Amino acid sequence: MFIHPEEIMETIHMISSMNLDIRTVTMGINLRDCAHPDIETFNGNIHEKMTRCASKLVDVADEVEQMYGIPIINKRISVTPIATIAETFTQEEIVSIAKTLDRAANDIGVDFIGGFTALVHKGMTAGDRRLINAIPEALAVTEKVCSSVNVATTKAGINMNAVNLMGKVIKETADLTRDRDGIGCAKLVVFANAPEDNPFMAGAFHGVGETDCVINVGVSGPGVVNSAIRDLDNPDLGEIAECIKKTAFKITRMGEMTGREVSRRLEADFGVVDLSLAPTPEVGDSVAAILEAMGLESCGTHGTTAALALLNDAVKKGGAMASSSVGGLSGAFIPVSEDAGMIEAVKRGSLKLDKLEAMTSVCSVGLDMIAVPGDTSSSTISAIMADEMAIGMINRKTTAVRIIPAPGKMTGDMVEYGGLLGSCPVMPVHKFSSEEFVKKAGRIPAPIQALTN
Repeated sequence: MFIHPEEIMETIHMISSMNLDIRTVTMGINLRDCAHPDIETFNGNIHEKMTRCASKLVDVADEVEQMYGIPIINKRISVTPIATIAETFTQEEIVSIAKTLDRAANDIGVDFIGGFTALVHKGMTAGDRRLINAIPEALAVTEKVCSSVNVATTKAGINMNAVNLMGKVIKETADLTRDRDGIGCAKLVVFANAPEDNPFMAGAFHGVGETDCVINVGVSGPGVVNSAIRDLDNPDLGEIAECIKKTAFKITRMGEMTGREVSRRLEADFGVVDLSLAPTPEVGDSVAAILEAMGLESCGTHGTTAALALLNDAVKKGGAMASSSVGGLSGAFIPVSEDAGMIEAVKRGSLKLDKLEAMTSVCSVGLDMIAVPGDTSSSTISAIMADEMAIGMINRKTTAVRIIPAPGKMTGDMVEYGGLLGSCPVMPVHKFSSEEFVKKAGRIPAPIQALTN
């Protein structure tokens, strides 16, 4: 890959002044060859495979960071969805698998590990159900394990039995980590159309269609895009879109260069570069700030969904121009607790849950890092998920819900998680019940858009 000296100088400026970084280098590891009917042998195989494949991941990422001068914020691992290889084990044994994953992550030195996952968009096996029921305890007794459950696809429809169950699982997860404001829920995400090559947590897992070991890179640069737009002189919306596209092109080039060098040194396959504008609590490193730079007084006001659609589309076009290896989610994230501008918009009253739901129809993921009152019922949480899954199913896109019923908190209170997870004002939910709808369960059929053959 040829990099022009001018690109190098631009990148240095983006890093030093605009919070440009590689958000994550994530190694995906296939664990299917670890399968064994004895749980102790199975756990031993998992630990051995992970430490063998990823023993040099952190050191190599640090070396590449020093060589290019590009910050690599997180080093992570994703593994084969555990439910697919742990079908015969008891719930207690499945929790022991989570502990093994956590121990391996600590031994290797990575920040998070994803893949405590079940794919139940059309139905649940007994093993799937045991893994889902194990999630609350697994996330309470581990530090670095992240969990995801795919409950809907455009091809299969929405498994409302799984949606109903996940509402209860989220409530229990919050309760078991109530001493930390329900932080277990920050490591749990519910998906529609989950991608198999996503490097971002909490939803990363190593898809069954992937090779044995692969490096996926997540690049982030909301601050860069925000600064580029604000440098324009009274632009129209077409000029803003062009500016975002060119900026995304440059960011993607930098991410692919870094990922290919890491994969070369580790003798692993290079997978994808995921160009996702993932904000941080740092001022200016915010998707909300980008939308406000386009002319909105406050994120969440009328016009926000249109501005976000422009941003998401331009980011994808810029990434696709720069690389043939763009994948994962690639677009704009809107996690409330991780975006300083979103937090302020919630406090001002311009950004509410209903508006966030509308915004998810045009961005990369969904309702992300949302705190709601601790007494919110499981049926209300399930109904919020059902709405979000419907957006993903109908629009043939990935949507997700990472929601935290903060124990003991009421609307307007703050929850504090620190680091990249940030802090979040507790947002109100509707007072009217959805319980009878959620209790009907069954499956919402796939839409007509699914009939593509």
